[in-house]
Order: sequence, then structure tokens, then C-alpha cells
Amino acid sequence: MCAMWRLQVAFCTFSVLSLSFGGDSKARSCSEVRQAYTAKGFSLVNVPHQEISGEHLRVCPQGYTCCTSEMEDKLSQQSKLEFENLVEETSHTMRTTFVSQHKKFDEFFLELLDNSEKSLNDMFTRTYGKLYMQNSEVFQDLFTELKRYYTGGNVNLEEMLNDFWSRLLERMFQLLNSQYHFSEDYLECISKYTDQLKPFGDVPRKLKAQVTRAFIAARTFVQGLMVGREVANRVAKVNVAPACIRALTKMLYCPYCRGIPELKPCHNYCHNVMRGCLANQADLDPEWNVFIDAMLLVADRLEGPFNIEAVMEPIDVKISEAIMTMQDNSMQVSAKVFQGCGQPKPAGMGRSARGISDVFNARFRPYSPEERPTTAAGTSLDRLRIVWRTMQHSVLSIKEKLKESKRFWSNLPDDICTKDELTEADEDQCWNSHAKGRYFPEVVKEGLTNQLNNPEVEVDITRPDTLIRQQIMALRVMTNKLKNAYNGNDIYFQDSSDEGSGSGSGSGCPDGCTTEFVFVGTEAPVIGADRSDERAAAAAESPCHRPSLLLLAAALSLTLLALQTPWR
Repeated sequence: MCAMWRLQVAFCTFSVLSLSFGGDSKARSCSEVRQAYTAKGFSLVNVPHQEISGEHLRVCPQGYTCCTSEMEDKLSQQSKLEFENLVEETSHTMRTTFVSQHKKFDEFFLELLDNSEKSLNDMFTRTYGKLYMQNSEVFQDLFTELKRYYTGGNVNLEEMLNDFWSRLLERMFQLLNSQYHFSEDYLECISKYTDQLKPFGDVPRKLKAQVTRAFIAARTFVQGLMVGREVANRVAKVNVAPACIRALTKMLYCPYCRGIPELKPCHNYCHNVMRGCLANQADLDPEWNVFIDAMLLVADRLEGPFNIEAVMEPIDVKISEAIMTMQDNSMQVSAKVFQGCGQPKPAGMGRSARGISDVFNARFRPYSPEERPTTAAGTSLDRLRIVWRTMQHSVLSIKEKLKESKRFWSNLPDDICTKDELTEADEDQCWNSHAKGRYFPEVVKEGLTNQLNNPEVEVDITRPDTLIRQQIMALRVMTNKLKNAYNGNDIYFQDSSDEGSGSGSGSGCPDGCTTEFVFVGTEAPVIGADRSDERAAAAAESPCHRPSLLLLAAALSLTLLALQTPWR
């Protein structure tokens, strides 16, 4: 009877073990893993059908597993690739904003300059005809310098404007004293009296103040958009450290090895992994936010004090005021110049008999609105206003996009983890780094120094990412330029190219030129040294060159309109 009892116990034990073994065999199937693995594009060769011993695993939990060493390596590379793509995708909208807005603003401002040049070319061609066309290269050179300044050329804008007024004084002084002959040395002496004599009244001071602030703001703003674009593109290309790859693999693909490939990571678990992997990017955020605030300040300048409509209507009146002021004070100005520079030599009778002053008095006067020249597309003013209003709308759009990009880098880990396809909302039905269940560790704060106690990613807080530190410095430099631009101060920008060839428009007096209404068209403004873009080839002025006051007025008109700045 005892033997029978023992036999029954042995039979029951064998039955229980058999049932237990059968249950385990069913749980250890790797069919779902094989299906998910091949869906990633991997081959099923050597992928086990049943769980195997996992002593060979270096990242995922050891024990029974569906992963071979080769599978774990491939899944590690897949984790790195997917993380890089996640950062690229999450930052795509912000990066695209900088690219598109930079392009849009740059195109609008250059179109604004082009339209200003075309409008005044139309106006002066219709009004002054051949006299203007014979000397149009002077104005083309002026706009070339303005555009070169805007695009980052080494042009000292204040110096260029000061030089323009000095040259204008020289030319007008000759016209108003056409009975005398003036040598080059004498003309140089005249230019030294520009500030002291103030022959054009207060116009040059207002012009310089408004023009420099407007162009400085525009150039610095577009430069800021370019820097923001470059920084964002570089930072979005993450340098994935080995410790980060291990943490990503453990979070994203160790569920495969445990036979539960459909299981997504817990939300807080994802936060710790991403904050560890993106610790250096988060450190960019403080400087990024200061940079964005500075961009918004300069955008306010572009919207407010530099509205082109406020300067378009009175522009020709202001031009007339400057010229008429010079004419009204011509005797006092001449007396002071003669006193300081000496009595000039009289010219021949042929020069004084030409009546240049009579031409000045009869023809140079302000236009009334109904006299404004028009084009087939409507008035020049209307065309400029359309461009400017479009540009203002662009600035408003850019401001909104800039505001949205604040705190982007510190929020990047959270933005990635909030993607529904990446994490599991149910805190009890998610992967917690070793099994299905709730994730208990606290979420660390963002930034490199806060990763010392990150439970998921081993981060060396003593070794900041070199590329990120370089971008922080780039933002710091650009922010300084923006703050100076907001206050109307310029900071040198290196030319974007090393081209050193000149683009002068010719020199010398063409055959048949007269002694009036003609002046050298290749005289370049005296600007900052070391030009590295285009250089205007300065030509020596021929003795036969004598400027026309009418053309000088045209030069001033074109300059003021091109500068597009309001009068206060």
C-alpha cells in the first residue's frame, strides 16, 4: 500500500511538472518578436523561435531572452538612428521657420532697395532725361554700397554718408561759385568745413541718425535669423554618446528581448532617458532665450521707428530744404571758405557765362503730389508702399514664430516623450526598464549638471559637449550685436566672401563731354578699410568734369529715398 501511495505521488508530481513545462514553453515563444523584428527591416536568420539563455546580453536584462548578441547590436544601432530622427523631426518646424523667415525677410528688404532704385531711376529719367542717364552710374554705385552694407559687407555707413555730404558740398560750392577755378587741394579744404558750416541745415544730422539705425537694425536682424538657423541646424544633429545609446536601447528595444515587443516605455522613464541624452542641448536654452528676446527687440524697431511710409511723402521736400538752405547761405558759406582756404583763382569767361545758377534756380524745386512721375505699374510711391507693407507683415509673422521658439531646447526631451507613438499613457502597463509595471524613480531636471543622479543615463557632467559650447558662444556674440543694433550702434560684420575684385563703372571724361552737368561716376565713398567684398575702383577726376547741381540734387534725392527712414 505504501508503494502504491508513492507511485501516485510520483505520478502527480510528474503531471504537475509536465503542465508547468508546457505553460512555460508557450510563454517563451518569440513569434511576436520575430514579426516585430522583421518589420524593422532586419533579417530573421539566426533569430530564435523560442527564448534562449541571455548571459550574452550586454544591455538588456539577462535571463531568458529572444535576442542574440547580433540582434542586440542591431537594435542598439536602430535606437541611435531613431533617436537622431526624433530630434530632427521634433525640431523640424522650428528650424524650418528660421530658414524660411530668413529667406523671406532678406528677399523683401532687397526688393525694397531694388524698388527704391528703380523708382528713382524712373523719376529722374522722366524728369531730367539725358542729364541723369549720363551720370546714372553714380547712383548705381551708391545703391551697390547700401546693398553691400546690408548683406554684411565691411562698409562704415556713417562714414559713407558723411563723405556723401562732403562731396555734395564740394560740387555745390563749385556751382554756386562758378566764376572761380578750384583745385583738388582746395576742394579737399572745403570738405573739412562741412561740420562747421552746416551748409545743408539739419538734414544731414537727421538723415544719418535715421538711416544708420534703420540699416543697422535690418542688417543685424537678418544676420540674427541666419545665426539662429545655423545654430538650430547644428544642435539638432546630436552627438549620441555610448551611454545614451545603451539607455535608448534599454528603453526602446529591451522589451523585444523580453518577448513583449509591443510594450512602450513609461512616460517618466522616457523623460529621464531623454533628459540625460539631451543634457547639453538643454544648456543651450538660457542663451537661446536671451537671443530670441534680443531678436524681438530689433523686430520692434523695424515695425516702429523705421516705417517707410513716414518718410516717403516728405522726402523731396526735405531734399529741397537741404539744397535751398545751401543756396540761401551760399554767400556766408563762400565767405567762410574763402577765409579759411584762401581766395581761389578766377575762371575763364566761358565758364561763368553758362548760367549754372540760373539753371539751378529755375529747375530745382519740390514736386507737388500731382506732378510726381508715374510708371505703368502706378506711382513709384505706391509700388514701394506695397513692398514695405508686405515686409511689415513678414516681420509680424517672424515675431510670432520667434516667440514660439523660446525654451525650445529645454523642452525638447518632454516634446519627444509626449509623442503618443513613443510612450505609454497607462503608468501600470508600460516598460519600466526591466519589466511591465509602474516606473518609480523621480524625473531629474534638465541640463548637464542635473544629470549627476540620473538613474537611466550615465552622464559625465565634467565634459560639456564642445559643439554646444561653440553654439552658445555664437549666440552670445549675436545677442550682443542685436542689443547694440537696438540702440542704433553698429558692430563690425566680416564680409561673407573674400572677393577682392573691384566693380567700378568706368573712369575718365567721355569724348564730347561738356564743362557742366557732368561729374565722375566712379568716385566711391570713403568707407572702412579692408573691404573684402566688392571694391569700387576710384577714378581720378578729369579737369573737364564739372558737376551739375541738378544731378547732385538727384543724387541726394535717391540717397534719401533709398534709405527709407522716417523724419521725426
